[in-house]
Amino acid sequence: MTETHRNLLAAPGAGPAPTLLPVDPAAAELAERGQEQFLTVVRDHPASSLCWALLAETALATSSLAGDLGAYAYARTGYHRGLDGLRRAGWRGTGPVPWEHVPNQGFLRALWALAMAAMRIGETEEYERCAQLLRDSSETGYASLAAGSVGLRTSD
Repeated sequence: MTETHRNLLAAPGAGPAPTLLPVDPAAAELAERGQEQFLTVVRDHPASSLCWALLAETALATSSLAGDLGAYAYARTGYHRGLDGLRRAGWRGTGPVPWEHVPNQGFLRALWALAMAAMRIGETEEYERCAQLLRDSSETGYASLAAGSVGLRTSD
């Protein structure tokens, strides 16, 4: 007989605590150094999901097959670098990753860019999986990104 124990002290409907990534030092450098130094900042911060997301967003803006394929690669890199950071921050594959916490936005933007690039190259299942993960992680992030109302912010 298998017996399970419920946490009777937990609030009803309480799920995992929100995961908050640490501040991304690349964000401040991007704001400081400007567009001319963008690729240098990316090179200096290869673990930054924000940098990879920005590369992906730029590639998507070209509206070309080469851009879409490049965006897919950039976004996938940012997504995986973000997963690494989330896991280090205690995330176990589910639970909120709040958009309102600015350091989370790099991961969420990379996830959205991956969904968009996947859709453009005909990877329907990947698009659906990424879009659902974004909604599950942050409905606010999903709404902001879907509305196209995203710009670079560097502080919380």
